[in-house]
Amino acid sequence: MNLSHRLITEVFIAQWPQLRPDDASASAAQVDRLYFFLTGLTLFFTFSIFAAIFYFMIKYRRRSEKECPPETEESKVLEITWIVIPGLICVGIFLWGASLFFAAARPPRGSTEIFVVGKQWMWHLQHPEGAREINQLHIPVGVPVRLTMTSEDVIHDFSIPAFRIKMDVVPGRYTSEWFQATKIGSYHLFCAQYCGMLHSGMTGTIEVMSPTDYAQWLRDNAGNKSMAETGQELFARLGCDTCHVTDGTGSGPALQGRFGKQVTLRDGQTRVMDDAYVRQSILNPGSLPLPNYRQVMPTFQGQISEEQILQLIAYIKSIGSERIQAP
Repeated sequence: MNLSHRLITEVFIAQWPQLRPDDASASAAQVDRLYFFLTGLTLFFTFSIFAAIFYFMIKYRRRSEKECPPETEESKVLEITWIVIPGLICVGIFLWGASLFFAAARPPRGSTEIFVVGKQWMWHLQHPEGAREINQLHIPVGVPVRLTMTSEDVIHDFSIPAFRIKMDVVPGRYTSEWFQATKIGSYHLFCAQYCGMLHSGMTGTIEVMSPTDYAQWLRDNAGNKSMAETGQELFARLGCDTCHVTDGTGSGPALQGRFGKQVTLRDGQTRVMDDAYVRQSILNPGSLPLPNYRQVMPTFQGQISEEQILQLIAYIKSIGSERIQAP
C-alpha cells in the first residue's frame, strides 16, 4: 500500500504542470521575489477593492424611493492617505526593480565573453577560444558569462527562462546581458521576439557543465585558432595593418592600448572605444572623423559579415592592454 501510494504521488508530481521555470542562475531568486511581491500586491488590492465595492453596495443601498442620501464631506486625511501610501509603494517597487536592472546591466569583471549572432532562424554562438556552436551553448557552472549579441537580419530576442534573462538582439548594434549559472543541467533557449515564419523553431539549449567537464569540452571543440587570432589574420588580409601601424606613423591611429579608452573626435565630442565604436568605424568610418587624420579609410559595409566584425573586435580587444610603442 505504501509503495502504491508513493508511486501515485510520484506520477502526480511528474504530471503536475510546472508553474515556473527552474531556478538556475544567481539572479533568478531575486527576480522571482520581485515577481511574487507584485503578484501578491495585485491580488491584495484586487480583493480589497472588490470587497469594499460589495460592502458599500450592501451597506449603503437605497432602501426606499423616498430615501435621500446624506451629504458627503471631504476628508483630507483620507485623500492624503490614498495618495501617500500608493506613492510610497510605487517608489519602493521602482527602487527594487531599478536595483535589479542595474545589477543585470553590469557584468562582473573577468566574465567569460560569448559572442552571439541571431539570424533567421538560428543562433550562432562563438567562444573566444574559437569553439563555435549552433543553437547550443556550453558554459561552466558558477562562472559569470557575458553575452555580446547582434542580428544579421531582423530583431530577435535571446531568452533563457531558467536564468530569468531576456534581451533584444538588434541588427546594426550590439546588446549585452550576463548571467551566472548555479546548477548543472540542460536549459531551454528561446527567441522571445516574433521574427518570421519559423520563429517558433528558433530554440536551443544551454548546457551547464562542471568546470572540469567544460575545460575538457573546450579542448575537444576549440578551433585551431582563437577569435583574436582569426581577427588578426582578417585585419592583415583587409589591409588594415598598412594604415593602423603599431608605431603610430600610418595614415590611421595606432590601436594598441586604445580599446576601452576615450576617443576625441574632430568636432570635440568624445566616445569610448567599445564594441559599438569599433563596429561603426569599420562600417561607416566617415561618421567618426578624428583630428590630425585624413578620411581615407574605406567602408567595409556589405564586404564582411557580423561574425567577422566580432573577430576583428576580439583582436582589437586582445591588443588593448599593450603599450603603444614610441616612434
